Amino acid sequence: MHIQEWLETIPAVSVYALVAAVIGLESLGIPLPGEIVLISAALLAAGHDGIDPWMVGACASAGAIIGDSIGYAIGRKGGRPLLARLGGKFPKHFGESQIAMAERSFEKWGMWAVFFGRFVALLRIFAGPLAGVLHMPYWKFLIANVLGGIVWAGGTTAVIYSVGVVAEAWLKRFSYLGLVVAVLIGIASMLIVKNRAKKAAASAAPAPESATAVAAD
Repeated sequence: MHIQEWLETIPAVSVYALVAAVIGLESLGIPLPGEIVLISAALLAAGHDGIDPWMVGACASAGAIIGDSIGYAIGRKGGRPLLARLGGKFPKHFGESQIAMAERSFEKWGMWAVFFGRFVALLRIFAGPLAGVLHMPYWKFLIANVLGGIVWAGGTTAVIYSVGVVAEAWLKRFSYLGLVVAVLIGIASMLIVKNRAKKAAASAAPAPESATAVAAD
């Protein structure tokens, strides 16, 4: 069976459920590739008449908002011991340096850390639980959470879907040339996003002297 024919057999409801579940679990605090799943679903919608991009964006937004809210409640109840347990299970994501960077971001930006954190992979995992641990007022968290979830999920879906539609047209007209161009655009976009995320994380990371002083205290 041709790959395109196989893709056409995927039930739309399965795509919507997968998007909502993965993004929801990632927002809750479990390291999962939510952004990759969202991008893949948006691209699939561009070439699959049965998958509605509006539904993809809506499910992604719902997963992000609900997952973050549950993560907030868990963080509020579990406190710092919760972060310590997560650090033992996921040292690459919840290590001391990552937690320090996230805390510094919250101290600097407040509720905006929840909003903009949705666009940075590491902060996307931390935002809900850490906001709860730091006892951010829930109304502030909710506003930033809802706005950030809708803008990130809806915006990502719209952009990737549009790129997918254009790439689909190129493929029909130029065959392999269109495929090469589409792949290069995708790689370039990913590199730019990753570079900006690293710069944002680096600017928010505490200086070595500050970390040493905190440890000494």
